[in-house]
Amino acid sequence: MNNKEQNDNIQQTAHQSSDDSAIEPRDNPDRPGRQFYIPSQIVSEFAHKGRDHLKKPFPGQLVLALTAGAFMTFGAAFSILLAIGIEAKGLYYLLSGFGFAAGYAMVFISGSVLFTEVNVLLPTYLFHSTGFMQRNILKFWGSAYIGNILGALFVAIIIKLSGSLSTSFYSELSVYIDHKMKFLDKGFTGWIQIVLSGILANWLIGMAAFLTTAARDITGKILGTLLPVVLFVAGNFQHSAANMGYFSMGILSNSEYQWYEFLFLNLLPASIGNIIGGGILVSLLFSYAYKDDIQSAVDNY
Repeated sequence: MNNKEQNDNIQQTAHQSSDDSAIEPRDNPDRPGRQFYIPSQIVSEFAHKGRDHLKKPFPGQLVLALTAGAFMTFGAAFSILLAIGIEAKGLYYLLSGFGFAAGYAMVFISGSVLFTEVNVLLPTYLFHSTGFMQRNILKFWGSAYIGNILGALFVAIIIKLSGSLSTSFYSELSVYIDHKMKFLDKGFTGWIQIVLSGILANWLIGMAAFLTTAARDITGKILGTLLPVVLFVAGNFQHSAANMGYFSMGILSNSEYQWYEFLFLNLLPASIGNIIGGGILVSLLFSYAYKDDIQSAVDNY
């Protein structure tokens, strides 16, 4: 047996052991098996996914980034459609969150490459690998970001050309965009506030990825996605990938804002905050907390 076959067997055995530990009762034979991954297994899965995304050929990376951006616009559109005409704020936020969660569920379950999810998966892999500085990291990050924007804009164009949505939809869209661009009048202070809001947003989306990875069935994955998404939507926390969905439609609907205001005065500071929220407050903290539990598995990558 050659070295490659031995390594494959080691990884398969480790993964099977991980799965078995997640479902087999310990000590007490009457205790039911768990139907979710424990935190150390989740962090290990993050590292595996980050590695797999990084090693995927560039055309595949770009296609998955485009689909993720497309799903963001679908989620943004659904969040508006569900909330049109709702006066009660609590119900309004709940339905908006439900709508946007559909986009994130499609991203998580399809394995699409979303910039803000990459901010969690890729750092987790890098924190536990010896080859930290790799030339293709920035290329991958950049392709995810640009691909998300292009995918979001592509769906927005089709929606606009289709004429499927009513004028009430675009009126509600303007309200959403005004809410997200309210920081504009505060100058540099508002820019910093968007960074801080972006930290909160991707902290929550990082936990959505955490809960979704923990679940071992479709229902659990959808519920794991739903809860943090409803919270970040209700809090108006600035999530760059979500805003790409709203802004791509706003550019095509006679919005009072210009494309460069969307890009430099919202998406840029939000993206900086998203990197901090996902890379440090989720990836780094959990990687450190469970480093002893997962290091042996990562050594076999």
